[in-house]
Amino acid sequence: MDFQKLKSIIEGLLFLAGDEGLTVKQLAEVLDQRAEVIQDALKDMKKSFKKEGRGLQIIAIAGGYQLATLPEHAPYFEKLAYSPSRSSLSQAALETLSIIAYRQPITRVEIEEIRGVKSERAIHTLVNKDLIEEVGRAEAIGRPILYGTTKAFLDYFGLGSLVDLPDMEQFENTENLEEETQLLFQKLEEQQQLTFDDVDK
Repeated sequence: MDFQKLKSIIEGLLFLAGDEGLTVKQLAEVLDQRAEVIQDALKDMKKSFKKEGRGLQIIAIAGGYQLATLPEHAPYFEKLAYSPSRSSLSQAALETLSIIAYRQPITRVEIEEIRGVKSERAIHTLVNKDLIEEVGRAEAIGRPILYGTTKAFLDYFGLGSLVDLPDMEQFENTENLEEETQLLFQKLEEQQQLTFDDVDK
């Protein structure tokens, strides 16, 4: 097999393996190559990744090899992970966020009754992105957590307060929650753009 093609396949295999990585033995078996050839390919790949200034590196961990990001890029990955960007939120998270924004304070069970599906993961995502937070406990059996939006939610959408949220009556004639959610965030983005335009003036 051509050496360049071999390296290309190894890169793809390491990508697919993710955090688990692959040992030289596993790579040798999959590629039907001697271990020495695989080791030479990995060594050459490590050098070329560094020389070309790639955003990934090949690291050896616990006897295996895996693709990893560069430590010096960590601040950018953290920024992406905690960015409240709409594009990084799933439809489930957006629906949950819109329910909390209008019905807060609200419990997880109440959110799930409105959505008709489990919302634990969506709530966890929104808490991690600092868009919602625990605001107290409900006076009910088990004292369930009450959720509300955060200042970061207001800041991101350019809202002075919750009073500035679009009028819910604009969305109540829609047929389903997904459509309602899309309309809400479209409206919020329009308001946000108007705020930015006013600042630019």
